[in-house]
Amino acid sequence: MANYCSVDRAIELLISGGIVALPTETVYGLGADATNEQAVAKIFEAKNRPAFDPLIVHVPNIDAVKEIAELDPRAESLLLAFSPGPLTVVLKKKSIIPDLVTSGHSTVAVRIPAHPVMLDILNRSQLYIAAPSANPFGYTSPTMAEHVADQLGDKVDGIVDGGPCQVGVESTIIDLSTEQPRVLRLGGMALEQLELVLAGTVPVLTSSSKPNAPGMLSAHYNPGTKVVLCESIDQIPAELSSKTAVLGFGDMPKIHSNQYNLSPTGDYNEAARNLFKMLRTLGKSYACIYALKLPEISLGRAVNDRLKRASVTS
Repeated sequence: MANYCSVDRAIELLISGGIVALPTETVYGLGADATNEQAVAKIFEAKNRPAFDPLIVHVPNIDAVKEIAELDPRAESLLLAFSPGPLTVVLKKKSIIPDLVTSGHSTVAVRIPAHPVMLDILNRSQLYIAAPSANPFGYTSPTMAEHVADQLGDKVDGIVDGGPCQVGVESTIIDLSTEQPRVLRLGGMALEQLELVLAGTVPVLTSSSKPNAPGMLSAHYNPGTKVVLCESIDQIPAELSSKTAVLGFGDMPKIHSNQYNLSPTGDYNEAARNLFKMLRTLGKSYACIYALKLPEISLGRAVNDRLKRASVTS
């Protein structure tokens, strides 16, 4: 049975070493005091998450970033431009953050979330909160409190219902711990926006067997059914069973009775916001989902990244 709780109760639980599902603008996170190793260990246990996959630490402002990491000037520019928001920066960590949080890496992934409830909890608790997505490891991320309740139930000490997530995919992660910036995970902050501030092209490295940021494993975001990612409509079979769904984007012809659209108007932000909710819904009703790849621009890159990893899992 799910343990919904108030913000006040969530703060009490976090301070006392509990784990609580918390709303952010990207997806719901499973939070714990990042400086409390026993609390952080509960996150890994509840999610069945491998210890080699590091966590993101959430903080309320840039001053707090400086308390846990060595703030690179490039990171400061990006944070000033885009935070609070769906951006995570990887920086050299300070000793206050335990190695368990960073999976033994000398770097820490940190972000300033935009959700008012999460910011309120960060400010009032005065904690640094480690929080991966609040779902079993490898499965579709939750964008509503009931998704957390369905997948984790009483494995968490509390769930704060902050409404539907407005971005709907995880934050973009950029590694600024080395001379050459690298995007480690495509997400809710468009690559073009980062390159504009950094005044140059930023390479994208989104896969690693020993990740120093979350979301870099090739298989992830399993919706509980088979996903086939298609480059074009021509790759979708002409004859499809009633147990098959088609997931498209923008202005596309009707090719199947079970056809769904992430954004009929071709809005990339709407597509990202709808992705996990739609995958979760279709996963419960169909044996296979044929998903049409989006154009590789703006948040279309992040949606394609999630669909690709979901197809590897299935």
